[in-house]
Amino acid sequence: MPSIASVASAAAHLSTHFEGQLLKPDDEGYEEARKVHNGLVDKRPALIARCCSAADVVNAVDLATQLGLEVAVRGGGHNVAGRATIDGGIMIDLSPMKGVQVDADGRTVRAQGGATWGDLNRETQRHGLAVTGGVVSSTGIAGLTLGGGLGWLMGKYGLALDNLRAVELVTANGKVLRASNEEEPDLFWAIRGGGGNFGIATSLEYDLHPVGPIITGGPIIHPIEHSREVLEFFRASTQALTDEQTLFATLTHAPDGSGRDVAALVTCHCGPAADAERAVRPLKQFGAPILDAAGPMPYCQLNSMLDAAYPKGALNYWKSSFLAELSDAAIATIIDCFARCPTPMGQLLLEHIHGAVTRVDGAETAFPHRQQGYNFLILAQWMQPDDTDRCIAWARETYQRMQPFFASGRYVNYLDDDEMGDPVAAAYGPNYRRLQRIKAKYDPKNFFRMNQNIRPLA
Repeated sequence: MPSIASVASAAAHLSTHFEGQLLKPDDEGYEEARKVHNGLVDKRPALIARCCSAADVVNAVDLATQLGLEVAVRGGGHNVAGRATIDGGIMIDLSPMKGVQVDADGRTVRAQGGATWGDLNRETQRHGLAVTGGVVSSTGIAGLTLGGGLGWLMGKYGLALDNLRAVELVTANGKVLRASNEEEPDLFWAIRGGGGNFGIATSLEYDLHPVGPIITGGPIIHPIEHSREVLEFFRASTQALTDEQTLFATLTHAPDGSGRDVAALVTCHCGPAADAERAVRPLKQFGAPILDAAGPMPYCQLNSMLDAAYPKGALNYWKSSFLAELSDAAIATIIDCFARCPTPMGQLLLEHIHGAVTRVDGAETAFPHRQQGYNFLILAQWMQPDDTDRCIAWARETYQRMQPFFASGRYVNYLDDDEMGDPVAAAYGPNYRRLQRIKAKYDPKNFFRMNQNIRPLA
C-alpha cells in the first residue's frame, strides 16, 4: 500500500495534465464527493479522480496501475452494495461527465458515462423519444444498462442493454476501445450484462423510440387489508399485458408520509392514448383504491415520480431473486413478511417481465434471463443507524422464507456484498464461462474487480 505522501505526490504530478479534479482526504469537497447514494456505505478512498473526459479516465487508470491501488468506478453512485467507492484505493468518478447528444432524425442518443436517466430523458423527450431506463431518475445510465436495465418501457423495447448500439470503454491497460456489433463484438456481447468487469464506459450510444412526451401511467394504491386481492389481481393482469404496458406491484408505505401500510399497483403504457385508456381501465375499476393517480402524464414525470421514496443518504439493504411463479403460497408469504417490516421506508416489490425482453435469446447477450415472470425485491430502507440491525435482519429473514419460491436466476444489479456461495456465477448461468474467457482477454489481472466480479479464466 503506497503512503499518503506518495499518493499526494503522484496526484500532484497528474494534476498538471488532468482536466478534472483530484481530491485527497484533506481537500475541500472530498467529504461530499466520497458519498454514494446508500448511506449505509461509508468508505474513504485515498484519492477521488473526478473525470471530465475519456483522457482523464485513462490518466486515472494509469495512476492506479502505477501506485498499485485498487479502483472503484462511480457513475450515478446508486449501486446498493456501494461498489462505486472503496477504502484506500482510487474512486474514478464519472459524475461530471453528463453530456447528452441526440440525433433526432437518426433516433439515436450518445451520452457520457456519468449521465443519469434524468439527464438523458430530459434531452430525448424534447424530441418525443426515449429508451428503456430506470425507474428512479437519479440512477446512472451506465451501471443500470451494463447490468441489465429493467424499466417502464421494457415490454415494448426490451432492456436498456438491448438498445445499446455501441460503448466507448477504457480498458485495464489504458486503451480506449469502441465496442459494437462490428467492433470488438465479443467485448460488446460481454458488456451487455457483464457490468463494469471489462472497462470503464465513458460513453454509451442507444437506439431511441417514439415515446411521449405524454404517456399513461402512475400508481393505484389500496388499503393493506386488501393486499391478497391486489396481488392475485396483479398476477392475473400480468398474464395478458400488451407489450406497451408494464405493471409492477408492491407492498409499501403511503407516500403521504403517514407510514400507513398499503398495497399498490404501478403501471406505464407507452402506446396511443386510446389504447392506454382501455388497458388501464381494469386497474382503475378494481377494488376501492384509496388513491388513483394513474392517467396521462409526461414520461419524465413518470420516470421521476419515485425519486422522493429513495432519498440520497438513506440507509439501504436489498435482497432479490427471480420467482419461478407467483403462487398462492408465495403471495401469502410476501404478505406475512411485509407485516413484520420494521421500517416505514421498507417495501416488497414485484417487477413483471414480459414482451420484448423475452424475445431475445438467452445467449444473444451476457444477460441470460429472458423468461416471462417476476423479479422479487426486498427493499429495506431506513434513516436512523440504530435501526440497522433489525432492518437487515428483516430483509434476510424475508429472503430466507421466500427461498422455496425462487427460480435459479438472479438480477446482477441487485446483488449485495454478503451473498453466500457464488451469486455472480448464478446470475449469469450458462453465459458465465464465456464471460470468464472474455474477462481473461480484456482484464486478465482482474483490475476491475470492485463490482459484481467475474473472475478471469486462468
